[in-house]
Amino acid sequence: MKKTYLGVPREEIPWYPHINADLCTLCGACKEFCPNDVFEAGVECMLVKNPMNCVVACDKCAAECPIAAISFPDKAQLLKWVEEAKSKKGTT
Repeated sequence: MKKTYLGVPREEIPWYPHINADLCTLCGACKEFCPNDVFEAGVECMLVKNPMNCVVACDKCAAECPIAAISFPDKAQLLKWVEEAKSKKGTT
């Protein structure tokens, strides 16, 4: 079954964490916290291994990062993406 968010296919929504490699210390707190297998340890920093596994609108892992190396798009941008996708399909 295909995942959707407000009627929009998940793969059309670029909502996933971004890791600031200059800040990341490879502590793994994000990987331990996230049950969706989004993260993996890289050589120099954590990596977003499975971005489409991230639950749309969830940003809880960012609060788990002890040095604030994780960021997400603004939630207003998320709503804009959803509305744009719906209007392209004529389902607003």
